[in-house]
Amino acid sequence: MKRTVLSGSFCMVMTVLPAASVQAAQATRASFGHTADGQDVEIVTLTNDRGLQARVMSYGASLQSLLVPDRNGKLADIVLGYDALQGYLDHRQYFGATVGRYANRIAHGKFTLDGKNYSLTLNDGPNSLHGGAKGLDMQVWKVTDVKQGPNASVTLEYVSPDGDQGYPGTLTVKATYTLSNDNELKIAYVATTDKPTIVNLSNHTYWNLAGEGSGTAMDQVLTIPGNAITTVDAQSIPDGHVVPVAGTPYDFRVGKPIGRDIGDGHSQQLLFGHGYDMNWVLSHKEIEARMVARVMDPHSGRVMSLWSSKPGLQFYSGNFLDGTTVGKDHHIYRQGDAFVLEPQLFPDTPNHPDFGSARLAPGETYRNTIVYRFGTDSGRNDIK
Repeated sequence: MKRTVLSGSFCMVMTVLPAASVQAAQATRASFGHTADGQDVEIVTLTNDRGLQARVMSYGASLQSLLVPDRNGKLADIVLGYDALQGYLDHRQYFGATVGRYANRIAHGKFTLDGKNYSLTLNDGPNSLHGGAKGLDMQVWKVTDVKQGPNASVTLEYVSPDGDQGYPGTLTVKATYTLSNDNELKIAYVATTDKPTIVNLSNHTYWNLAGEGSGTAMDQVLTIPGNAITTVDAQSIPDGHVVPVAGTPYDFRVGKPIGRDIGDGHSQQLLFGHGYDMNWVLSHKEIEARMVARVMDPHSGRVMSLWSSKPGLQFYSGNFLDGTTVGKDHHIYRQGDAFVLEPQLFPDTPNHPDFGSARLAPGETYRNTIVYRFGTDSGRNDIK
């Protein structure tokens, strides 16, 4: 059947394969290896009745692989990563990982909360990135629940102690991955704290809808309905300005190939990031979940739409994949071979009051639900 989705400037038509019957989606769990200190890392495989398969690893609560059919029904793994645990342990590249406590950057690793100054571990030059030197992506999470269909799911939990990487409060985080028979993968993040803290969680999967290891993803057609970006300095820290995308290489309001304008040397932002690595302003506060991005691969016909309620979307075009990473099936990953889309709060929000608030207090619940919907199109380069 054909599904038409209207959302703001989007009008999307994609083919969704009808289910022959309502069957239970399957979930299995197994060991994926051990860390150097002997912790067992599990991998849970979720499979729906159309063949879509997600593998979720307890190291970093990470999406390790995702098999999705193309327009001819051929399955391919569309996320970058490693075949074995050791690759993730040896090379911190955030492949598929849950990032936090604060996704993205905090300038100089410093912020003030309720009149008290805090200093975080630094791991990105003079700044703190994705939670610091040992963020949530480097922790072994506990698998607390595994369920079978009609929707298969796995829930993982990690308790980050007070002072971890410099963050105040004991933070209890849960990540639930759910796979439906409608080819929808949902990641629901929930967090609570025992004292005021800051939280911004997201997922850092590297996507290539043609299949990991297939080469460049720069011809894949991206749409982002954001009217502005938060500009950054040479350290990729927001400079406090919000600028319109109209007339710039950052305008993806009408879908275009990712690489079409990536070589525009007039853009200081592209020079700073060696490509796209910036936050799109979708709203100035959390609103009802809506489509925040759509990607279509013209070769395979795979379409992914991304839904979230968060105000920002960090888009990164795989600029620092430099040909030294050997991933799954011995594939070498090079610049532009994948992209990352992270729904989240704006980067460095704790140091920019105009950006909103990242504060979480005892008795409150932080949530970020990210939904990926997969289908195929008829092969046109874009559908508006």
